[in-house]
Amino acid sequence: MCGIAGILYKQRGSHDIGKTLVDMLDGCQHRGPDSTGFALYGDKKDHLQLRFIVPTDETARKQAIENIALLLTKHDATIDTEQSVGCSYQVAVNFDGDLLEFTKDIEDQAKLVSVGHTLDIIKDDGTAREVDATYKVGEVKGTHGIGHVRLATESGVRPEAAHPFWATGFEDIAIVHNGQITNYWKMRRRLERRDFTFHTDNDSELVAVYLADKLAQGENLDSVLETAIDDLDGTFSFLVSTPNEIGYAKDHLAAKPMVLFETDEMIAIASEEVSLNRLFPGQSIDSTEPAPGTFKTWSRST
Repeated sequence: MCGIAGILYKQRGSHDIGKTLVDMLDGCQHRGPDSTGFALYGDKKDHLQLRFIVPTDETARKQAIENIALLLTKHDATIDTEQSVGCSYQVAVNFDGDLLEFTKDIEDQAKLVSVGHTLDIIKDDGTAREVDATYKVGEVKGTHGIGHVRLATESGVRPEAAHPFWATGFEDIAIVHNGQITNYWKMRRRLERRDFTFHTDNDSELVAVYLADKLAQGENLDSVLETAIDDLDGTFSFLVSTPNEIGYAKDHLAAKPMVLFETDEMIAIASEEVSLNRLFPGQSIDSTEPAPGTFKTWSRST
């Protein structure tokens, strides 16, 4: 059992995306007390943003950061800004090379969890409030985002196993997932034969790579989600986000809950109604539950 949440503001402008997601995930924290994560989107930045998981021990952290600097130099990526907090190290770099080659090489030697010009993934062990206290997620302004609270069932409790997941080699695409993909190994081997790499045994990483690969082939998000419902076996509800869109997909059994609420200004989606109620405390909202085997996407004004 895990909890997912997402929100997209349809109109241009910056919004309290971090605070909103913290509140929504706090509402469904009972579904996943082990770890919490956020995929936060803002306007496109000049520099490529990378976030790594690094040790919290000071000596080991210093060594990890030095190794990352050497990797970046190897690929002619120069650091513009850097920040280290909690178990993460974030850099903004000047880079114009081959992103797939760049990220694959780095991931072989460092725990890279987020890449993009609009995306930043922040995740760690603990609750939404605890992660917010460390990383100041609530202060982040942006356009849209998705988040996840995790109950660890098939892999250990550690920051790199937490959601959201990004897709290696593809910037600005993230997913959060509640459920189980039963044909995980079959699909993973199929992608590995095409030279894609995986760095966890979490089936949610597979969903991210699968979706990003389809998008890179020129398909739009609607068609990708429609195909995913048939290609992925199991019980699942997941959210995906790109620089300008957010979307959901549910399997044909619909065993994993999902509710949504839409206005002219925004779309909010979550595992439980309580997360939506955090957006409008004390008010009655007209939420709906997506039908089994359905998908939908929303985009913001650009």
